[in-house]
Parts: sequence; C-alpha cells; structure tokens
Amino acid sequence: MQQAIPYRTWPLVSTNNRIDILANVDNRSSSNSSRSDRIQGLVSENPVLVIGRLGCCMCHVVRRLLLGLGVNPAMYEVKEDEEVGVVEELAGVSGDQRLQFPAVFIGGKLVGGLDRLMAVHISGDLVPILKEAGALWL
Repeated sequence: MQQAIPYRTWPLVSTNNRIDILANVDNRSSSNSSRSDRIQGLVSENPVLVIGRLGCCMCHVVRRLLLGLGVNPAMYEVKEDEEVGVVEELAGVSGDQRLQFPAVFIGGKLVGGLDRLMAVHISGDLVPILKEAGALWL
C-alpha cells in the first residue's frame, strides 16, 4: 500500500525586502538630499529598473515584455501609502513631472510607462537601448 507524502507548511516568502528598499525613501526624518541620493542609487545600480504599484498588472506586462527580450529587470513594488513620496522623489530624479507607474528606467534614464515602452519596442529602438545599457549581451 502506498503512503501519502508528508505535508509540510513552508513559510511564505515575504516581498518586504522588495518594498523596504523604496519604503525607506519615504522616511520623513531623513533629508531630501539623502532620499534623492537613495533613489538615484537605485536607478544607477540597475541596468533595467521597473518601479510600480504592488500587484499592478501593467508591471507584469512590462516584466513579461522584457523577459521575452532576454532581460531580467529589477522590479520594485511600492505600497499605496508610500506612492506619493516615491513619485515625488522619482520625478525629482528623472526631471519628468508627469511620472506614471510603472516607471521604467533603462541605463539610468527614464524611458516612461508601459505605453512609451511599447512604442519604443514597436519602433525597434528598445533592443539597441537595452544593449547600450548593458542589459543584453547579444
């Protein structure tokens, strides 16, 4: 007779480590320059960075598009209550006051949201931009 495989409950992997990186950006006790420095550090550290709302379907579409091209983007999800502070800091870093989520940074420069990323992809300019940023090796 066959026996059942013992069932073990695995602890849930929390996404807090992904969120805490940007949660510290909205820390009211730190100065504006240090918050901007942390945001600038995130943007400059990663060849491709996608910042979006927690559970956003458009972030999933951006990620799938980039994965289909062979790029593994760094994904940072922001909680709803932290969104305003993060958007203000990202707008200051990127210089674009019309910042929308998901915000896609390639090579330290703001590409835009999903609509702009799709337009760049359809025009054929996305792959050269990714190669220039060091996100693609082909």
